[in-house]
Amino acid sequence: MKTENKVALVLGSIKGIGKGIGLFLAKKGIRVVLNYFDWEESLDELKKDLEIISTPYSIVKTNLLETDKIQDLIKTVINDFGRLDILINNIERGGWPVVHGPYTCDQWDLEMATTLRAKQWVFESSLPYLKASGDAIVINISSIAGIVGRSGPLSYIFNEGYSAANRGISLLTETWARRGAPEVRVNEIMLGIIESRHGENTRGWGLLTDAQKQDIINHILIGRTGTIDDVVKAAWFLINDAPFMSGSVIRLDGGYILGGEKVAPMPKGVL
Repeated sequence: MKTENKVALVLGSIKGIGKGIGLFLAKKGIRVVLNYFDWEESLDELKKDLEIISTPYSIVKTNLLETDKIQDLIKTVINDFGRLDILINNIERGGWPVVHGPYTCDQWDLEMATTLRAKQWVFESSLPYLKASGDAIVINISSIAGIVGRSGPLSYIFNEGYSAANRGISLLTETWARRGAPEVRVNEIMLGIIESRHGENTRGWGLLTDAQKQDIINHILIGRTGTIDDVVKAAWFLINDAPFMSGSVIRLDGGYILGGEKVAPMPKGVL
């Protein structure tokens, strides 16, 4: 993708992964619209970080659970910058078993509405403008919860609703890639345990015992949790270096999915 004059909308960008991607794109000269709703106390720091970058930007507060507000968000992007070329669909809500305890109907509904429904309606509202770009990309941020569910060392971190929603994201990625083609590429980054998402810099991680934390690390082939920079690099690869990739999933988990199985020594055989 030629990034000159491009415009990106980054959801969930007041801190963590969304902020990291937004700042990186701004440094690359891409005009960014950074959307947030929670964590108002982090807003001043975000503004300070953006002020040292010369690229124009907007920060917009929107509750994406109110689907009638989503069209207004997209109109703001177009009114401010005249186009939309990159959508970073980074919005989720996950209930940690170790934090929230047993499931409630309200928790389930909130996770579905945030992790799955909001992504759908942001895409629907964005698609005409992404198509008009002629060379656009959508990146869905998801979780390996959609594969592992509430099992193994991550039983304390992932619950059923969050896991089900993330499995649904992969279906959306494939469907949207068909709908967007050929003008819009749609891909997915499926995250494992990242420092700011289920990792060290989160409240839930602090509630785990040292043994529980070590069980998770031992399950990751790379032997560590992921960083925001790891996610930023994967996102930039999809944006800038993967013009023939659409409908695909990059599993950025350090090998967690594979880490539970050991390779047995090769037997001598009988021949």
